[in-house]
Order: sequence, then C-alpha cells, then structure tokens
Amino acid sequence: MFATLADLETFLSGGLVGTILGLIGGGGSVLAVPLLVHGVGVSPPHVAIGASALAVSVSAPTNLVAHARAGSVKWPFAAVFTFAGGVGAALGSTLAKHIDGHRLLALFGAMMIVIGASMLQTPKRPDKPNVRLSSASAGVLAPRRLATGLGVGALSGFFGIGGGFLAAPGLLAATAMSMISTVGTSLDSVAAFGATTGINYALSGLIDLRVAAVSVVGGVLGGFVGVALGGRIARHKSALRVVFAVAVMAVGVYVAARGAMAASAH
Repeated sequence: MFATLADLETFLSGGLVGTILGLIGGGGSVLAVPLLVHGVGVSPPHVAIGASALAVSVSAPTNLVAHARAGSVKWPFAAVFTFAGGVGAALGSTLAKHIDGHRLLALFGAMMIVIGASMLQTPKRPDKPNVRLSSASAGVLAPRRLATGLGVGALSGFFGIGGGFLAAPGLLAATAMSMISTVGTSLDSVAAFGATTGINYALSGLIDLRVAAVSVVGGVLGGFVGVALGGRIARHKSALRVVFAVAVMAVGVYVAARGAMAASAH
C-alpha cells in the first residue's frame, strides 16, 4: 500500500493531524510540521510547512461537512472571517518565506503556549449560542470580524499553519458563540488559510506534492475519527475547552523546544 517507510510515516502523521483537527478544529495543523520535519525527515522546514498547509486545506473541508450537518457552523461569520483572513494569510506567508523556518517554529510554539493558557481561563462573559451576523448586528460585529480575521490570517500565514489554533480563539473572543460552534465555524477558515499558504509556498517551489497527497489521505480518515470523538465531548462544554487548551499548550511546548534547538544548531 505504501511505497516507502516515509509514506507510511507521513500517512500516520496525517491521520493524527486529521483526528486532532476534527476534534478541536485547530491544533492538529500545528502538529503537522514537527511531525513531518522530525518524524518523517522532510527538509528544509519550509517544504514541510508548504506540504502540511496544503494537506490541512484539503482535510479541513471533510471535517467542516460533518460540523455543518450537525448545525454547528455559523456561515455568515465564517464568510467574513475567512475573506479577511485570506488576505492576511497571503501577506504573512510571503514575509515568512524570507525567514529561517526553525526560528518560525520556535516563535510559534511560544505563542501557542500563551494562547492555550488563555483558553483555560474562565470566560468573562457567557456564551451566546444564538449570536448571528444580521443587518442589525453587522455594524458592530462585521468590522470586528474583519479586523480579527485579517490579524489571524496574517499570523497563520506567517507561521505557515492552517490557523485553527488562532481562528477558534479569535471567533470565541469576538462573538462569544458556543465552543462547539466556534470549532465548526473555524474549520472554514482553516481550509482557506491553509490553501492560501500552500499555494504561496508552491509558487516558490517550496512544496512536496507527494508528501502533501499522502498526508491528505491520512488526514481525511483521521478526521472522521476526530469528529466522532468531538461529538461526544461536546456534550460537556467545559471538557471540550480544556481538551482544546491542553492540546494547544502541549503542541506549543514541543514546537518551541524543537524549533529552538534546531535554530541554535544553525
């Protein structure tokens, strides 16, 4: 089934990424790069970033469909957030191509730890499961969504990751929608940011299509597992939030440590 051991390792890595992506809507795309670099041996890091971004952009829609069927995607919010974020991702990824990949991973890991810790804090305002972007609320919510989307897209493009790790907290902070709706809605942005970043890297020849393709297959299969698990955990909102935060911090520690060691060795 697999031509080489590297293909098998890439498939398993993609499966793990897809499972996490389906479970929490983000974080899995962060894990993809260190798995490809340190587990599979893809080099240089920018090639791994390009391949993983493209793979996530294909895997995320599979999980998005499952969340859409469950009614947990708020499409008007997703459209505004994704449009602004796509512009930001193009700008951020263009800048990142001129920066050492290991340094990007180290900085990204540190930021992940901060974001994960913030997610463990008790929200200062209650969830608004019925929040909607309508003509009445557009004057307040749309500008906020555009600004947040542009910033999140720029950061996700700069670090070369799908962006779910920022998209979900960004949506949660700006709209106070429920956690399960945040996860489902963020997947649309994850797909768009990953595609923008992957295409940008491909235009510079910084992508391995074989690695990306094998990762996609593993990611799609893993996504079904993640969505099934997420559906059960969603019954306990606080547990889902903790799983999300712990996953973000764990990945952050790993990425920061390995990125720092690799950068110091160069």
